[in-house]
Amino acid sequence: MLNLDRLRAAPLYRDPFDFLVVEDFVRHDELPFVVADFPAIRSQGSFPVDVLRSGPAFGRLVTALTGPPLRAAIEEKFEIDLSGRPTMVTVRGQSDGKDGRIHTDSATKIITLLLYLNPSWNCVEGRLRLLRNAADIENYAREVTPVAGNVLAFRRSATSFHGHLPHVGERRVVQLNWVTEPAVVRRELSRHRWSARLKTLNPFAR
Repeated sequence: MLNLDRLRAAPLYRDPFDFLVVEDFVRHDELPFVVADFPAIRSQGSFPVDVLRSGPAFGRLVTALTGPPLRAAIEEKFEIDLSGRPTMVTVRGQSDGKDGRIHTDSATKIITLLLYLNPSWNCVEGRLRLLRNAADIENYAREVTPVAGNVLAFRRSATSFHGHLPHVGERRVVQLNWVTEPAVVRRELSRHRWSARLKTLNPFAR
């Protein structure tokens, strides 16, 4: 399902931090089914996979993302040992205009991989920017269009600043993280599950 050869061939950039971008990361014959099977998400925020209803192609995608072949390719590309490091998968489907504020990701995350699954993307807002500082959204080294099949992977650090211009509406992304320890997965997914329950009871909750 995943074009791992494209990831292995992608250059690893060091400016402003370690990252790579891969287009057509999901095979062409699989991508339409994955997009069609993306879970219906009505609220802003990150959701654990197990609280969402999705089709079989999306389930196969999650299995592929968390499997050993992708981990091995990431280890080789970033020259890092991820053995014993657990994975965490969350899904976003909506942006409320508050997403995209400049941040680095938490220190418990080692590698972040973002797979976008929007059928098309024609606006400037919502395109993720890899930034050179924490203050200027216009000072960026790379801009990634969140169209279906595009992947960004980066090494989290104190300077891995990223963000995007405010966007309101659908913005589909699967986030895969390799994290420092299992307790991180339990804590973060529990928090996201609680938030998801609140949104089920009150769709206007933030």
